[in-house]
Amino acid sequence: MTASSTYENSLLTTASAPQTDPDAAPALPDGWLAVESLDNDAQGIAHRPDGKVVFIEGALPFEQVSVNVHRKKNNWEAGTVTAVHRESSQRVRPGCPHFGLHAGACGGCKMQHLHEAAQVAVKQRVLEDNLWHLGKVRAETLLRPIEGPAWGYRYRARLSVRYVHKKGEVLIGFHERKSRYVADMRVCPVLPAHVSAMLVPLRSMIFDMDARETCPQIELACGDDVTALVLRHLEPLSDDDLARLRAFGAQHGVQWWLQAKGPDTVKLLDEGGPALSYALPEFGIHMPFRPTDFTQVNPFINRVLVARALRLLDAQAHERVIDWFCGLGNFTLPIATTAAEVLGIEGSETLVARSRENLASNQAARRQHLAPTSFAARNLFEMTPVQLVGDGVAHKWLVDPPREGAFALAKALADLHQNPAQRGAWVPPGRIVYVSCNPATLARDAGLLVHQAGYRCVAAGVVNMFAHTAHVESMAVFELDAAREPGAGLAATADGVA
Repeated sequence: MTASSTYENSLLTTASAPQTDPDAAPALPDGWLAVESLDNDAQGIAHRPDGKVVFIEGALPFEQVSVNVHRKKNNWEAGTVTAVHRESSQRVRPGCPHFGLHAGACGGCKMQHLHEAAQVAVKQRVLEDNLWHLGKVRAETLLRPIEGPAWGYRYRARLSVRYVHKKGEVLIGFHERKSRYVADMRVCPVLPAHVSAMLVPLRSMIFDMDARETCPQIELACGDDVTALVLRHLEPLSDDDLARLRAFGAQHGVQWWLQAKGPDTVKLLDEGGPALSYALPEFGIHMPFRPTDFTQVNPFINRVLVARALRLLDAQAHERVIDWFCGLGNFTLPIATTAAEVLGIEGSETLVARSRENLASNQAARRQHLAPTSFAARNLFEMTPVQLVGDGVAHKWLVDPPREGAFALAKALADLHQNPAQRGAWVPPGRIVYVSCNPATLARDAGLLVHQAGYRCVAAGVVNMFAHTAHVESMAVFELDAAREPGAGLAATADGVA
C-alpha cells in the first residue's frame, strides 16, 4: 500500500475483518470509492487502489460511494455517483427541485447538495491551492470570507428560450447539466422570488407570440427598484407581440428591452419610466446602468465587497489612486469619497462613457463633492511599461479584471521593478487591492507581483458571490516591500509617495 493510499484510507471508518497490518485502514467493499476532496468543478476526487484518479459528479469529501464511470483515460476516470454508502455530515437536501443528477436536471448550480458554510470552505481551499500551486504564493493573512444570502441573490442572468415542437411548449431557463438543451424550469430559487414566480407565465406569454420560434434568449437585469428583461429577437416583432410584451410588463412589473442584433442594438420597448440603478449607501453613491452593462450578479455581496475593498485600500485624503478595469465606476466613485484624485481605466469606450455620466450625476447630487476623477479607455491586455509610467504615479491601485486576469499590467509592473532605469521619477504603488473572479489568473498574477515586482501578498480571502456554484471570487492585498525596491524606495521619493 502506498503512502498516499494509506492516508486516503485512514479517513474511513467502515467495519471490516481484523487486519494483519496494524497501520492499514479497513478495506472498502469492491467497487466502493472513498472521496477525498472536491475539484474546481465541484466533482468529488477519489483514487482507485492502483492510484488512478476518479472524478465523481455528485460526491462529497469523506463519503464512500459507488460510481457509474462514463469516461476513461490512462490516468483518470470520470463518472457519476450511483449510491452513497457513507454520507458526509455536510450533505444537505437541495433547495431546488431542478437540481440533481437526474435526466433533464438544471446545470446552473453544482453545489446545492453541500452545506453553504462548507461551500465557502471549499472555495477558500481552491483559492489557497491555486495561489500556492500556480503562483508559489501564500497569503500572510487569510481574510474572513464574504458571504450573503444563498437564495434569491442572482440579479443578473442570461436565460435561454426554446420552443420545443415535441413538447408543444416553450422552455425558459439555464441549460441542462452537461447539455445544450434548455432545462424544463418552473422555479429558480437563486433568482429573486418575483422573477422565479414569473417563469411559468413568461413561458406562456412567449408561447402565444407570433415570434415564439425566433426569440432565443432573455437577459435579466434587476436594479434596486426596476426589473428589466432584454428579449433577443431574430425577426421584427409584430404589433400583437409588442402588445403581449406590454401587457406582461404591466402585470408583472417588468421593464422590457428589445435586442434585434448585437448588444449595441438594445433599446427600451417604451421610453420613459424609472431607470435601472443600484445604490452603494455606505458611500452615498447611486449607479445607473443599462441592462447589458456589466454589473455584479449579487448586489448584497457587492455592497460588502466594495466596503471591504476600500477599507483594505485605505485611500487617504492626500493620495492618488488608479482603478484598473473600472467598468461603470463601481469602485472608482466610492474611492473618490476619500482619496485626493482618482483615475479609472477601462477597455470599453461604452463603459467609460457610462462611468463619466455616473460621475457627473453623483457630483450633482452630493453636498460634499467627490475628489477630482477622470476616466480613460485603454486595452489593458496590451499594457506596456511605457504606458504604465505614462499614467503617472499613484499611491495605491485597485484592480478588478475579468476572468482573463491582469497579466499585462502585472508584467509591466514587474518589468519596471527589474529595470529601474525605465522608471525615471515614476514609483510603483505602495498597495494593490486585487478583486478576482478567477483564482487561477489571480494566482498567476500574484506570482508575478510577489516574485518579480517586489510585493508581498499580505492578505487574501474568498467572496461567495455565486452561492451553490463552483465559481470562486476572491480578493488579495499586496504591499510593496521597500527592502526589495531598487535605490531608496518610496520613502525617499521627492514627491512623498509612501
